[in-house]
Amino acid sequence: MDMQSFFVSLLNVVCEMSPYLLLGFFIAGVLHVFVPRNFYSKYLSRDNKLSVLWAALMGVPLPLCSCGVIPTAIGLKNGGASKGAIASFLIATPQTGVDSILATFSLMGLGFAIVRPVAALITGVCGGLLVNRFINGKDDVDSCQIATDEVCRTISGRFGQVLKYAYYDMIRDIGLRLVIGLVVAALIQVVVPDEFFLGFGSQPLLQMLVILVVAVPMYICSTGSIPVAAALMMKGLSPGAALVMLIAGPAVNLASILVVQKSMGRRFTSIYLLTIVSFSIFFGLILNASGIEFYSAGSRDVCCAVADAMPAPFKLVCATVLTLLIIYALMMKFFSRFTKASQDPDAVVYRVEDMHCSHCEAAVVRAVENVAGLKSAKANASANTLTIKGSATEDDIRAAVEGAGYTFKGRMS
Repeated sequence: MDMQSFFVSLLNVVCEMSPYLLLGFFIAGVLHVFVPRNFYSKYLSRDNKLSVLWAALMGVPLPLCSCGVIPTAIGLKNGGASKGAIASFLIATPQTGVDSILATFSLMGLGFAIVRPVAALITGVCGGLLVNRFINGKDDVDSCQIATDEVCRTISGRFGQVLKYAYYDMIRDIGLRLVIGLVVAALIQVVVPDEFFLGFGSQPLLQMLVILVVAVPMYICSTGSIPVAAALMMKGLSPGAALVMLIAGPAVNLASILVVQKSMGRRFTSIYLLTIVSFSIFFGLILNASGIEFYSAGSRDVCCAVADAMPAPFKLVCATVLTLLIIYALMMKFFSRFTKASQDPDAVVYRVEDMHCSHCEAAVVRAVENVAGLKSAKANASANTLTIKGSATEDDIRAAVEGAGYTFKGRMS
């Protein structure tokens, strides 16, 4: 492998994406801090078509991954949202977000940046309508006490919370997957032969099925999937198959399927999964049938950058800032694994698995905050711990955590 070509390819992709990622993270922080948690459930409580549409429209710009969206959706359920609205939110939200839309534009062009959120919106709405049509009555699953983070801060403190969420919490959550996506994209550019996927000939549907087999079980975020899809297109992957990766990859993974089934029921999960798979193929086929080369222009320009063409100074500065933020966030996440349990005699540390991000941490804390006797709770996704202070019993804590869809392993020694 030509290491120089690898690093040049990696540098070009990072520099192209970083300005849009930094802007997208900031907008995501503003949405997270300034939109009250009851705003969503207010418009999603009615069991009708309008609530399904609102759920998809509200979910498209939110930067939630396929694991982080689940506790939020269950929180909407506890807030009175309809089953169709919950399904619409679960399907549409992880496919895209303001950060990934901007990053898609940077690497894959305006066409993909438009088609991607439109596909997420339509897929979410259709999935929600199907749930309303085929699932009636109350679900036979336990409710839980989780919701999105409540915004009850002073105005002066909110800007700091925006920056913390945008440039620490989000990067801590998706930073590793983003790095993996960038490295894989650069490797594809160097290792995979040119026009590799052209070997499929006139079988674009086969390309899509292969991508689905790989993408559905994977845990990949909406932003991390972009450089991989762009790089595969340069090796002959059809635009439609690339769109399948961008839809199905972030929207679902094996862990989210199991949690949704546990929290929402088997029939709900079947509709949720089949909607994502079938509509990703549907939109992929439409994109291929359009025959518009415009859709792949952005990725072609970026991935085929001349080796000696240095990025613009502004992009290089943004890439440096993003790299430093990722290094810092991932170092803090790594070292938090080795944080010693509290020595406070009143604190009890439990092991809780299946937490993957800051949204999962908030979900677990909110799940237990109404348990009788609880004084305070703090979750750590990296260490898989939940630290409790107060007289709350282990059985009550277990019921609350498992009701939220997480795995409770009991007290740590």
